[in-house]
Amino acid sequence: MIQRIQSIFLFLASLGFAGQFATDFAISSVPAPNLMLDQIYEVQDNIVLLSITILGGLLALIAIFLYQNRPLQMKLSIFVLILAIFLPLVAFLLIYNEGTALASGTIITDQAGTYLPLVSIIFGFLAYNGIKKDETLVKSMDRLR
Repeated sequence: MIQRIQSIFLFLASLGFAGQFATDFAISSVPAPNLMLDQIYEVQDNIVLLSITILGGLLALIAIFLYQNRPLQMKLSIFVLILAIFLPLVAFLLIYNEGTALASGTIITDQAGTYLPLVSIIFGFLAYNGIKKDETLVKSMDRLR
């Protein structure tokens, strides 16, 4: 059924990815040549970050409607978890590489977008656990027949 709790969790994980477009990863005190020309580091500043964010959000939304195919839904929720973990790692890697080229007095402060993938990780994990419980319940009912 589509009204299961894991559908809500997957939707909230998708909102965690979509929230990346409204928040910033970091703010710099001076403009940087590649990522922070406007002194703001966003998801739109790099194609890799943008593709991870869009793919993670879309996969979480698609997984909601795969309630009849629970094994595939579990695989997609694991992939959403992996993308949610890679998103801040790639962002930190890019900011670290960019930060080495900056002057020594430059201050880079993190913003809410840095911590927003935690929402997707938490809700993706909760959705995976709910799907797994449903799968074990269905398998136990099949044994009783």
